[in-house]
Amino acid sequence: MTQDTSAKKTRRARTRSFQAEVRQLLKLMIHSLYSHKEIFLRELISNASDACDRLRFEAISRPELLADDPELSIALEFNAEEGWVEVSDNGIGMSEDEVIQQLGTIAKSGTSDFLAGLSGDEQEDARLIGQFGVGFYSSFIVASRVEVLTRRAGLPAEAGVSWSSEGQGKFTVKGAPGLRRGTSVRLYLKDGERNFAEPFQLRSLIRRYSDHIAFPVSMPGMGGEEDGEGAEPPREIVNTAQALWTRPKREIKPEEYNEFYRHVARDSEDPLCYAHNQVEGRREYTSLLFIPRRAPFDLFNRESPRGVKLYVQRVFIMDDAEQFLPLYLRFVRGVVDSRDLPLNVSRELLQQNDDVRAMRQALARRVLDMLDRLVGDDADGYQEFWNEFGRVLKEGVVEDSGNRERILQLLRFATTASQDDAQSETLADYARRKQDDQNEIYYIAAATPSAARSSPQLEVFTQRGLEVLLLSDPVDEWVIGHLGEYESLRFRDITRGALTADELPGTAPVQVADIVDREDAAALLRRMKSVLGDEVSDVRSTARLTDSPSCLALGEHEMGVQMQRILRATGQELPDSKPILEINTGHGLFKRLALREGDAELFEDLTRLLHEQAMLTQGRELDDPGEFVRRVNRLLEN
Repeated sequence: MTQDTSAKKTRRARTRSFQAEVRQLLKLMIHSLYSHKEIFLRELISNASDACDRLRFEAISRPELLADDPELSIALEFNAEEGWVEVSDNGIGMSEDEVIQQLGTIAKSGTSDFLAGLSGDEQEDARLIGQFGVGFYSSFIVASRVEVLTRRAGLPAEAGVSWSSEGQGKFTVKGAPGLRRGTSVRLYLKDGERNFAEPFQLRSLIRRYSDHIAFPVSMPGMGGEEDGEGAEPPREIVNTAQALWTRPKREIKPEEYNEFYRHVARDSEDPLCYAHNQVEGRREYTSLLFIPRRAPFDLFNRESPRGVKLYVQRVFIMDDAEQFLPLYLRFVRGVVDSRDLPLNVSRELLQQNDDVRAMRQALARRVLDMLDRLVGDDADGYQEFWNEFGRVLKEGVVEDSGNRERILQLLRFATTASQDDAQSETLADYARRKQDDQNEIYYIAAATPSAARSSPQLEVFTQRGLEVLLLSDPVDEWVIGHLGEYESLRFRDITRGALTADELPGTAPVQVADIVDREDAAALLRRMKSVLGDEVSDVRSTARLTDSPSCLALGEHEMGVQMQRILRATGQELPDSKPILEINTGHGLFKRLALREGDAELFEDLTRLLHEQAMLTQGRELDDPGEFVRRVNRLLEN
């Protein structure tokens, strides 16, 4: 952390407050990661590696940035007696504005969602913090004070910056003329953490967590008597300093792949599986792809940064190169290193490049191959994957027609045949169990599998032993709508259209005499429609129900409940449509309507109660919950 003593006088120090989210993050990090203290070193070395990568990329168009110090590297210094450790690099560095922005705020979309996702559970919060990519702040787990000296490549010597903080809500920034290019981060260790300034401990952590870093990571060697008293010990390169994906697969241990994944994905867990491939021929590239165990907090935001790290001839080009994988595989992490693309490639050029389009298709197939192997080799592991990422993978049925059949085999559903609400059944399972005279796949959509399972529309299907898919993900209706059929079995929403007992396979129940004469029932239904007015499009009798008095049905071409919910949540205008109120005319409540037909007030209360019950069982919100409660109370008193 040396600087030129002849440099100009430093700029006046300014003390600032951390962004509120940073203060909250620091508090959570210090208390949530106390059993993972050593990750601070991994995070600092990863940051240093990124800084070197970014300088090498900028130097493609501005080679003068590297002219005075062309060998990019990372160095560790330490002093066990004084209790400090320092990580330095000669990478891109930071300007004063960048220091304030990057070390004082979290300039990342979804911050509030991230913080809301923190639960207080140490292991879960450690995972989320890692995925959010705020590793620099892990320094405060072991340090009582952190100092940063930095100068951005291309800026004059007097543009150096000093940043310091005790992690208590404030930080100080001042000028530091005379610094070399790059960044040095010095941690003044807490009293109980001085073991992190011991050389054996540091070497061990570097080899465990950072051996895959593509830049040399050095620290003072042991030295020798021939060096003379007071001589500086020689530097020792601790890591292999070779990009992991460039090494032969047979030489790489599983734990090395796992640690590289943690570096690339900033995750605290091992990946679920990975694939390392080298392609030669017309297009030459290497890919190393990982499937995480857990979904990031912003997975379902389709606008969030995503994609793989792109290298060209081992030169880092960009993070989040989304052009190499389709959107429905946005959970995949990893690296693609091309020998064919130009070093000055941009995101715009990637979108128009035929080679990139071909690689995108090949990499998508590679990921699906990984998932196929996971299904065959580790069914529990695949179920773990599905629980985290299934909702996203479903999008591929619509977005990737070329791989639709493969994706269909990977889909999992909850059904009425399963013992719980887990999405664990395949469409092939359903087709194998269907009744011989059944030519449709029945499904129902609701907010949750349990809500679907308790829907009154299932009653006649349960009575006849017909299996029904229980759809609860927001994309389900969209996906099923694009499928149309599976193995010549047409998908059918059991809440749509009219349903007669004769059209369903299975054994029909024994017919019981209607409680109310059919003509009288038809008159009562017409009167109920006049009470409800334009709240419903019609009131009719139904064969769907065996135990419940009422339910809501949709017209054949009406928008489904899930799609309505999505549009409503995004503030879009819904089409003008009303549900159909269906009545079980054999139910006791309908008999009561017939018996008390002359009491207009009671008839209206019972009619509205049947409508409101149907709304609630479908997950709809009541327009006036207070009036519903008063209506129920009136009926109870009556």
